[in-house]
Order: sequence, then C-alpha cells, then structure tokens
Amino acid sequence: MQHPSPAPVDRASFVSAMRQVAASVTVVTTDGPMGRFGATVSAFASVSADPPSVLVCLHGQSRIAQAVAANGRFCVNILPEGSTDIADRFAGRHDGWITDRFSGIDCYGTPGTAPLIEGATGFACDLAQSVPSGSHLIVIGHVTSVFDAGTAPLAWRDGGYHRVVPKDAARCAAE
Repeated sequence: MQHPSPAPVDRASFVSAMRQVAASVTVVTTDGPMGRFGATVSAFASVSADPPSVLVCLHGQSRIAQAVAANGRFCVNILPEGSTDIADRFAGRHDGWITDRFSGIDCYGTPGTAPLIEGATGFACDLAQSVPSGSHLIVIGHVTSVFDAGTAPLAWRDGGYHRVVPKDAARCAAE
C-alpha cells in the first residue's frame, strides 16, 4: 500500500522556522591537491561514536564542496565566542577586499592537511561518503583527530550571533 505524499511545505515557512534553531558556528576547511578553502557552515552534526564520524552540509555547487571532494579531507572548526570576524570572513562577507580568507588567521596543520583555526574546537576528518540532497551535499567524515579547545562556542540563531549561556548561570544572574 502506497501512502499519499504530504503537501509540500512552503519554503518561506520552512526558512522562518529554521531561523529559530540555534547552532554552533562552524568553519569547514580543506587543503590538498585542489587547494586550500574554507567556508562558514551552519549544518554540522555527530553521526556516530563507533567509528567517530561527523557530517556537514555544503552547497553542492560551492567551491568548498568541490574542494572537499577532491582533497578527500576536511576539518570542522567550531568557533569560540568572540570569533564573529572569522565567521564573517569565511562566510564571504570580506571577499570584496580580502582575496585569501586565511590571510591573517592563525591556523595549525601542515600544507596539504585541513587547517585547524586557532582557538577552535576541531574535528579533522577523512572523507567517507558524500550524499547529494536537494541543493546540498551531505559530507560524512571519519574523524582522524580531535582538538578540544574547552571554550564556549559562538552560536547563530535568527540571523545573528549569540552566546551560549548555561542555564544555571542565567538563573544565578537573575537572583
């Protein structure tokens, strides 16, 4: 028995509702035969602890998606609070006057490895699988190394940057 397809969701309603979902601000980086690239990405999640793996969603036609596929490796950098300039830089907001998004940004890693941005919590990955879905490419990576910066992440919600505040801290401030 075939179930009827649900009515399509209005794009504007979907986008409006998704703006209410808070997410850590991440920068995906890669380096290798196709070159060094980086982009701010909002869709990042853990896939499995066995084996350790994560996913990011990249616009399918973007340079970063093509570079990750060609280089076979990437690093997910979870930016710490106060890194709004780095987030804006890798989102392309400075591309009009800065030709190299990495210029002046302290990074770790040898040439050919995906850069870890100074101060970020990082998940270095080997590309395991890419799955096209709509306008995007779901990129799954096996985590090869982790750097836990131990810092609060920069968050994004409703078109702006936010701080993650522990519930107990908010309660204490109110008392």
